[in-house]
Amino acid sequence: MKSEDIAKIFESFIRHDSDSFHKTALDIIENEKRLKHHLLADELEKILNKKNSNGNGNGNNIPSLQLPPIPRDNEKGFRLLSTKRYFLNWEDAILESDAEDSLKQIFKELQREDVLGTYGLKPKQKILFYGPPGTGKTLSAKVLSSVIGYPTVIVNFESIISSYLGETSSNLRKVFDFIEKGRWLVLFDEFDIIGKQRDDPTEHGEIKRVVNNFMLMLEHYEGESIIVAASNHPHLLDIGVWRRFDEVVYFGLPNKIARKKLFEKYLKVMTKENDVEFDALVGETGGFSGSDIEQACLNALRRSILADKKSISMIELKQSIAKQKDKLKAIGVKINARRTP
Repeated sequence: MKSEDIAKIFESFIRHDSDSFHKTALDIIENEKRLKHHLLADELEKILNKKNSNGNGNGNNIPSLQLPPIPRDNEKGFRLLSTKRYFLNWEDAILESDAEDSLKQIFKELQREDVLGTYGLKPKQKILFYGPPGTGKTLSAKVLSSVIGYPTVIVNFESIISSYLGETSSNLRKVFDFIEKGRWLVLFDEFDIIGKQRDDPTEHGEIKRVVNNFMLMLEHYEGESIIVAASNHPHLLDIGVWRRFDEVVYFGLPNKIARKKLFEKYLKVMTKENDVEFDALVGETGGFSGSDIEQACLNALRRSILADKKSISMIELKQSIAKQKDKLKAIGVKINARRTP
């Protein structure tokens, strides 16, 4: 249990602030679940949701968490979205300085919403993340959700896209109706699916109507949720879609400084042999995304652990990097063409 959560729950009790008490209690329960303390988490949930007709002694009953029903697709009954709470911080996402600065500015605006309001301004709440695959867009959305304290809504595009004409736009409407009932960070991952150019000759009229409807929903949205759309293929997006976002954040491939931090992050779980040189690893991975480096490190760690080794060597890391390069080559990614300093 985090010390800051203990302090918060005591403060809310002293102030008779049942809403704050309930929110902090939920945070504690979710953290215990993340730590796999399931018995304690279950017991805390039972206590929190216990109905007491006599109140709690001070007239402030703690309300139980009431979520609106999860919307479903009429065609097959699939859920259109899922909800989850993450417990991450800024250090979990290693980004280029421009992207990091943009995210922290968004966070600062949300923190100082009252100050902006005195000038007739609102924090940015419709944000587009774009850049190559594996550069931290989805992870950054989860980090932002964690630091602002909003649960995450992940939109399930497999369910949104319907074979019935007109049903896709109806599904999107259900999602927007849901998020207007609370404060969420809403993630439209792989956003290219519904943000495509309307003049694309390869697409049929239904997709064009979906894009039009989505832009109208986004433009007229006035709820309190933060909407984040993430795209690996910005060239596919309709120009009108870009204009509907308050902020656009580019996620580039990691430079040398970022790549070194990524190696340090993923290799910290195991002792390194004396021959491991981070600068040499950085030099071997120009053109790698953060995800590529993660995969190379994890594969090397697995090989070392399963070989009953107590430390990881440079040879194992180089072999894993070479295999990752072969994988990228096999799927058509030209590392030299995307090489970064």
